[in-house]
Amino acid sequence: MSEILNRGLQQGLKTTWTLGKVIFPITLIVTILQFTPLLPWVIDLLAPIMGLIGLPGEAAVPLVLGNTLNLYAGIAAIISFEFTVKEVFILAIMLSFSHNLFVESAVATKVGVKWWVIIGVRIGLALIAASIINLVWNGGAEMAQYGFVSSTEVVLTGWVEIVLHGMQTALLAIFQLALIVIPLMIVMQYMRELGWLSAMSNKLAPFLRVLGMDKNASMTMVAGLTIGLAYGAGLMIQAVKEDGVSKKDMYLAMIFLVACHAVVEDTLVFIPLGIPVLPLLIIRLLTAILLTMIIAYVWNRKESKKRKEARHEHSYNTL
Repeated sequence: MSEILNRGLQQGLKTTWTLGKVIFPITLIVTILQFTPLLPWVIDLLAPIMGLIGLPGEAAVPLVLGNTLNLYAGIAAIISFEFTVKEVFILAIMLSFSHNLFVESAVATKVGVKWWVIIGVRIGLALIAASIINLVWNGGAEMAQYGFVSSTEVVLTGWVEIVLHGMQTALLAIFQLALIVIPLMIVMQYMRELGWLSAMSNKLAPFLRVLGMDKNASMTMVAGLTIGLAYGAGLMIQAVKEDGVSKKDMYLAMIFLVACHAVVEDTLVFIPLGIPVLPLLIIRLLTAILLTMIIAYVWNRKESKKRKEARHEHSYNTL
């Protein structure tokens, strides 16, 4: 058991180091850019578009970084600005649906799903969810508290102070990330080596039937739900090849997972942003379930219609 603990700890440290190499420079650069004319100019340019979903212009920065790089880059950009709780929640729900588009869309193509389907679903869900939350939620006007990162206004008088402030913000962000990622990776290591992931796959089979999928798609779903699309890519690709997952089930599984993958990790990482994470998780789960069930219903109706037409054509030719 101690060997498993050590391997999990090493994986957690390795993941923290990998993500820290993204978070540190992004946080430092964004913090410094706030004191230059460039970032304010971009913010003013995008402000009218962001206003349509209840966000200020600077919200474009974490959205762009989160979608082009990864979720952690988006979070690193969020903590570099002052947002209200509602604005941070909208950003969190958008980034939870749509992040790391390049890498995770490439994963989708490896398992046989068109990249434009994945990108379209993710961006569409992000925009729709943001619009609904902006219209429905009237609260959240207080300023968000970013854990160890101070949200009070900082008065800086020179470039040395600006750089030091950016480095301090970045290091605190990495420290908070490590507090979450390292224990998570240790738990995942135990789950993998003790066979709990396989057990979860069997337990998931009845739920997959509700979503319109066969049992052989369960390992793909477990990998995506626990590890995520990017980290679980290898396991997902292997599961598709070995388990003989059909084209329909693969599409349904990926559509569910792009709306709700890495449910533990992608929920916990938002805790330092000072927002309620339980509603975030519930929204993702319900959206994924409803969307997958609707698409499965439409898909099955079309397949049933094609089978009836084929039988009628066969009967006519026989006569």
